Amino acid sequence: MPELPEVETTRRGIAPHLEGDTLVSIEVRQPRLRWPVPPDLSPRLAGRRLQSVARRAKYLLLQWEGGGTLLIHLGMSGSLRIVAADTPAEPHDHIDWRFGNGHCLRLRDPRRFGAVLWCDGDPHAHPLLRDLGPEPLADTFDGDHLHRLAQGRRMAVKPFLMDNRIVVGVGNIYATEALFRAGIDPTRAAGRISLARYRRLAEAVRAVLSEAIAAGGTTLRDFVSGEGRPGYFRQSLQVYGRTGQPCPVCATPLRAKRLGQRTSTWCPHCQH
Repeated sequence: MPELPEVETTRRGIAPHLEGDTLVSIEVRQPRLRWPVPPDLSPRLAGRRLQSVARRAKYLLLQWEGGGTLLIHLGMSGSLRIVAADTPAEPHDHIDWRFGNGHCLRLRDPRRFGAVLWCDGDPHAHPLLRDLGPEPLADTFDGDHLHRLAQGRRMAVKPFLMDNRIVVGVGNIYATEALFRAGIDPTRAAGRISLARYRRLAEAVRAVLSEAIAAGGTTLRDFVSGEGRPGYFRQSLQVYGRTGQPCPVCATPLRAKRLGQRTSTWCPHCQH
């Protein structure tokens, strides 16, 4: 599933090709995604200029001249790519946005868990975005924030860190890696972790996400960037997906457990 680094990589890949250009047409081949694609997108947007491509959590925000925003979520297997306007569509290529410069923004989504929604007003007030926590790379996120919200919580720190109401975009891969770097057992109760350790965890989250963005994200199966390239952070993963293998620091076999419906891998010696 594309997580924050993959979505940010996509944003950086498509923005330079599309910002400031005028949309010519939209072709919707498959309107049945997670929610139905609005049927009036083409007449609503044709002839309008795309002002900016922004991101909030795992959502891309395409903001248009004259007002209004397209909210795009890539779901479990989706990708957005820049292709030539005459590139033949493949079976899972569901939507094309064609621009005056000859570029085509193409949404591919084999599992159709993604979403394309229209928002007339402030996109940050949309029901999908309004209750989200801070961005993990923003100044509003730090260890003090995590420690304050963790007080009295018995839930394990791993699902706590993955809760988008606490902080957005720290999915399974990056939570696993950040907790390893911070030396924190993912099964430990969130409310039983000190402020000093939360400050270390917040820095680890920032570092892991920044490195993943610089590497173009992590490709495990489907993800490619806006320019069609896979992400290379997979080569830097230290514990995710390595259950039973030796810890890269101490050589202790890595353990795994289901936490919050996701597999968590950690070193029982280095993390406590």
